[in-house]
Amino acid sequence: MQPLADRLRPKTIQSVLGQKHLLSEQSPLGFAIRAARAHSMILWGPPGVGKTSLARLLAEAFSCRFIALSAVFSGVKDIRESVEQARLNQVAGEQSLLFIDEIHRFNKAQQDALLPFVESGLVCFVGATTENPSFEVNAALLSRAQVYVLRSLDEEALLEMLKQALECFQPAIPYDVDSIHRLIEHADGDGRRFLNAIEQSQHAALVASIPRIDQMFLEGCLSQSLRRFDKGGDQFYDQISALHKAVRGSDPDAALYWLCRMLDGGADPRYLTRRLIR
Repeated sequence: MQPLADRLRPKTIQSVLGQKHLLSEQSPLGFAIRAARAHSMILWGPPGVGKTSLARLLAEAFSCRFIALSAVFSGVKDIRESVEQARLNQVAGEQSLLFIDEIHRFNKAQQDALLPFVESGLVCFVGATTENPSFEVNAALLSRAQVYVLRSLDEEALLEMLKQALECFQPAIPYDVDSIHRLIEHADGDGRRFLNAIEQSQHAALVASIPRIDQMFLEGCLSQSLRRFDKGGDQFYDQISALHKAVRGSDPDAALYWLCRMLDGGADPRYLTRRLIR
């Protein structure tokens, strides 16, 4: 069976959740969509916020053929094959959108291989990354692409996602208030993680023949909830910076929050201790 996260991929730009700041009619990207003017861009945001889905929808909005690569599994040879496909599309009178997921995984040579085709307009380049493009994307490629920042999904977006998800199950087992809050906490802004937890708990509840999912039952269904923590990445430095500011500002509640969050996410306690006693 198709995973719930795939079944609930947005079908239109208007149905994208949690990115109003990016897709409103008055935003730069909103203007481009309304004008159907394709341009190269980098979508920067945490996992599970809809970067790939948005790229597919942008291809439709710009009337482009969608060509997708993953930088994890691709190299210069794959780029050349994709460019050749784009040339064939151009001969047929169609523009191509070349989407590269995890663009930060490409090395300098691989990123440089894109430049002539982005520069000539043969492809509309859309890259997706969870890392800061200023550090992970070549300056030459970065100068030819607009960077758009996608945000973690907030509670409003996740509640709407829950409503849509329950419509996919027949019958759908309802959640009590505490279990909904726990689902949102478990997701930590990640829509894919949120939907996977819903799918898992719904199937378990159906097998258990229970009329309602409470927090205790939900806890038994969820895998260990690890906070987002990328050692050495942007989120790592954002969190250690927040911890430092809380300590310097004599805010014990905030300091304890960031300390516990980093420990919960897998930070080395010895590293945190050294930072605190400096």
